[in-house]
Amino acid sequence: MGAKGNPVCLRRIFSESHTSEGMNVVKTVAIVGGGAGGTLLANRLARRLAREIEDHEVQLLLFANREVHVYEPGFLFVVTGEHEIEHYTRPQKSLVRRGVRLLMEEVQRIDVERKQLRTARNTYSYDILVLATGARPDFDLVPGMREGAHNFYTVEGSLRLRDALANFEKGRILIVQDLPLKCPVAPIEIFFIIDAYLRSQGRRQNVELIYSHPSPQLHHEPGIAEFIAKRFAARGYTFLPEVRVVEVDPQKRVVRTEKGETHEYDLLIAIPKHRGAPVIEASGLGDTLGFLPTDRYTLKLAGRDDVYVIGDATNIPISKAGSAAHYQAESLVNNIVHRLRGLPETARYDGKLACFLVSDLHESSFIGCDYNTPPRPIPSTELLYWFKGMYNEMYWLTARGLL
Repeated sequence: MGAKGNPVCLRRIFSESHTSEGMNVVKTVAIVGGGAGGTLLANRLARRLAREIEDHEVQLLLFANREVHVYEPGFLFVVTGEHEIEHYTRPQKSLVRRGVRLLMEEVQRIDVERKQLRTARNTYSYDILVLATGARPDFDLVPGMREGAHNFYTVEGSLRLRDALANFEKGRILIVQDLPLKCPVAPIEIFFIIDAYLRSQGRRQNVELIYSHPSPQLHHEPGIAEFIAKRFAARGYTFLPEVRVVEVDPQKRVVRTEKGETHEYDLLIAIPKHRGAPVIEASGLGDTLGFLPTDRYTLKLAGRDDVYVIGDATNIPISKAGSAAHYQAESLVNNIVHRLRGLPETARYDGKLACFLVSDLHESSFIGCDYNTPPRPIPSTELLYWFKGMYNEMYWLTARGLL
């Protein structure tokens, strides 16, 4: 590796041509982000480009910030004590196929003009770049939220909420959220799961469980809102519409909303507005929230033919869900392989995604949609809950590019 400020010379031109010394040249595909989208994409590319990698015509670089890969949807089941957090973690290096060069370095700056990535130690050059930098909840956006609220969107948050719920005997649990966020059905899932969990523990009768949403309805997608409303009506759940929290007072245990209302709580679960990765903001590539302007079909960064975006990092107006990255990876793999082989990029992402919506401790619905088909959950069943559990266990095969 080169010293800081001295680019590691990795960028080459992929072709049948040779350098003046007669050596084959190498083309570099760099993927920034070791989450679900980045890991899956790197592994699928390694499989499709095995010959080119073996012949030193292509190299794949995967930059990851963390040595431990976390399956975040599993946090829902950590909260109830069904599984320990270790059940949903694996060493990042154990998920990466042969042919992928895993670099445990945080990319701090992206220069798309010079086609360079800068870390604390090195500068790397690339030919093709894929940004899989994800999204993160911004707990500092609302004053008092970090100190006064619980969450289930982080490892630490899910463990802390698990302990709080285990000892919660009576009082008011308030769930608040803001958009955009990862997995927009997760807030209603945690509501249903906590309700069922408390009922199974014989503690529900002394707990007031309140769900809120920043829109006038139970979800910003009408089909999902309709599905939730039927269950709320059948069970008499409490819903607060148009709640966008602007301040949390941890001492008084109260939230203040954009409309000037106040709501008391004994236990607050907050999912704040999400932002893009710090490197995107530092590099001046994103919108006001740090999400990347992305062509919804080609998944290319606006104005760049050599930069692609996958997963939660995009500003595409669809749910930020792991399944979106899964389907996007199919298009990206085909197009990147075609590009490297001098063929037209013909694959298009159609907005497809799918997710489960857990509606009880042992029931789940399923939602599928694309750009032309709005999301509409199907009726909940125990079988779908079983499928949800099976996918949670099979995720590691997906990350390895085997599914």
